[in-house]
Amino acid sequence: MASMLTCALKTLPSVSPWAAARFSLRSLSCSSQLHAAAQTKSKKTLAKTGVKNIVVVDGVRIPFLHSGTTYSDLMPHDLSRAALKGLLNRTEVPKEAVEYIIFGTVIQEVKTSNVAREAALGAGFSDKTPAHTVSMACISSNQAITTGVGLIASGQMDVVIAGGVEQMSDVPIRHSRKMRTTMLGLSRAKTLGQRLSLISRIRPNYFAPELPAVAEFSTNETMGHSADRLAAAFAISRLEQDEYALRSHSLAKKAQDEGLLMDVVPFKVPGKDTVLQDNGVRPSSLEKMGQLKPAFIKPYGTVTAANSSFLSDGASAVLLMSEEKALALGYKPKAYLRDFVYVSQDPKDQLLLGPTYATPKVLARAGLTMADIDVFEFHEAFAGQILANLKAMDSDWFAQNYMGRTSKVGAPALDKFNNWGGSLSLGHPFGATGCRLVMTTAHRLKKEGGQYGLVAACAAGGQGHAMLVELYPQ
Repeated sequence: MASMLTCALKTLPSVSPWAAARFSLRSLSCSSQLHAAAQTKSKKTLAKTGVKNIVVVDGVRIPFLHSGTTYSDLMPHDLSRAALKGLLNRTEVPKEAVEYIIFGTVIQEVKTSNVAREAALGAGFSDKTPAHTVSMACISSNQAITTGVGLIASGQMDVVIAGGVEQMSDVPIRHSRKMRTTMLGLSRAKTLGQRLSLISRIRPNYFAPELPAVAEFSTNETMGHSADRLAAAFAISRLEQDEYALRSHSLAKKAQDEGLLMDVVPFKVPGKDTVLQDNGVRPSSLEKMGQLKPAFIKPYGTVTAANSSFLSDGASAVLLMSEEKALALGYKPKAYLRDFVYVSQDPKDQLLLGPTYATPKVLARAGLTMADIDVFEFHEAFAGQILANLKAMDSDWFAQNYMGRTSKVGAPALDKFNNWGGSLSLGHPFGATGCRLVMTTAHRLKKEGGQYGLVAACAAGGQGHAMLVELYPQ
């Protein structure tokens, strides 16, 4: 990654919508190293007097797979049920101890719109255990987790399961609105004449289906198109994006081979083999990646299939408790969940900059700096999106002109950043990624001897999330 790891100055072109010619950006690794050297590492706990400690006891996910592969015949509640059963098997938590279940999802299966409830019943939980489903685009399971945190912090519950699921292999495809209107009219028609009159109005274009698209309703722009514009605005080259994507796949492959992805549990797919690991981890070469054509802005775009996250199927779940309850039940938690924030920006020009806005806010809430963070886990929607966020975080000009800050927060050091791969390589089932980020952070903190981890993600609608995770004392 020579182009990213040198100490050369880089200035954005004047065509940037952020007038980027007004500020220069040093390389990410150099600036973060200088920033870290200027700070004193703090090892205080983030516990607050009078505030209940909330812990992650453990968490699991079934392998994340390319859509259209082994999970293609299943429904979302099947995947969610598998994640719940995997969590039960790993933690041996009594089902009757679980007081509430929350799942996040994005593209709902209409037959099981409250997928949390259907999955819970299928996994053997009591019909007396409440469950609900939340949706917040790519941070849906982040929202499920923080909703669970709120229930526990308020004293309403002591034991909550939060999770997420996405099944992109079988998304709903609708008839056109004209055909839907006609069909609903037919269901209400009382006479043969009324039915024949409605049928006579049907035209060939009524049969054109409405296909789902990963696009913004407010702008009608696909997320990939936004990523392409963002990469151009921050002068991120095709080579830099391919280099970052290759890094993600290479680190994920290393983590797989070394058994570091401890949140993954096997899933015996009915009628098929047992799935043991994510199937999207495919390190390639810059030469092969460079041969791919632009996927969104043609022919001059820089976002391709190789440097984008792929449509994925998968589910995840984490067991949350008050610390007091966890210890009473005999558990050794993985981590504390501390401060978190949600942010929103302009969905047209700043759709994917959620981490840039959320990171300084969550650090300020906790009284920490970037140098205090030992592990960073950011959602990788696109390589260009990640690199744009890191450049924006490392820019005084951007901080002053767009964030109302006097100075930049600083970019994470790459040797602390997504060290076991990310969404580009492991996969990104929209509703399930947040739990993966939290559990990877907890496991990395223990493995790497750190104390604080920072999770951050962007989401459709120009929204974002960040959360601080603290290692449970060993």
